[in-house]
Amino acid sequence: MTDGPAPTPGLTRGEGVSLWRQIAQAIEREIAGGTHRPGARLPTEAELSLRFAVNRHTVRRAMEELEARGLVRIEQGRGSFVAEDVLDYPLGPRTRFSENIRRQNREPAGRILRVAEIPAEAALAAQLGLRRGRAVVLVERLALADGRPVVIGTHHFPAARFARLPGLLAADPSITAALAACGVPDYRRRVTRVTARLPTPEEAELLQQSRSRPVLVAEAVNTDPAGQVVDVTFSRYASGRVQLVVES
Repeated sequence: MTDGPAPTPGLTRGEGVSLWRQIAQAIEREIAGGTHRPGARLPTEAELSLRFAVNRHTVRRAMEELEARGLVRIEQGRGSFVAEDVLDYPLGPRTRFSENIRRQNREPAGRILRVAEIPAEAALAAQLGLRRGRAVVLVERLALADGRPVVIGTHHFPAARFARLPGLLAADPSITAALAACGVPDYRRRVTRVTARLPTPEEAELLQQSRSRPVLVAEAVNTDPAGQVVDVTFSRYASGRVQLVVES
């Protein structure tokens, strides 16, 4: 009669290597071999405990080791995931999401979350060169790389100049294409301010990340070739998947 389930083949006891370390090594080999793809959810603690015939504390210690080495990310309430490669996201005078993502051999995509017309509060009106209370077209968009959420962008356009934007974006979620159709074939970033904070519950859900992991927040002012402000954008980047690169 045995004291418990038989150990998984390859997991040895009493030979000088702790069980949690052997579990970490086994999962690391599986990640390296492609059994678990970047971004994939790993088995739960209960499943791993059963597989390796150990208690959850031992599994938890193995996962903490893998997280410390940057191989997995643990999200409270969601589970453990294989860490993705971090994207370099250049912030320069001419920043385009699709171009940045394709340069790294990833497939960009995006969807419009919300379009609304709102009155400009004082600070936003000053940035756009409008009087306070003037109408602004607000566009919120989620951008993805290889199907994984990367950034939520909230854009603000002067409504008098860009009244056609809502209809254009309903047909094509590309903001660059919509601006071109409105007579702005190119635009450049005049200034960017970067901060960090914890995400709201909605942001964490959209970016598929833990509420305890910060988001990078970039406030950008974009101008047309004549130097007139066309857009003020607040972007929230998933900090576990993106590092911002400032280009001179």
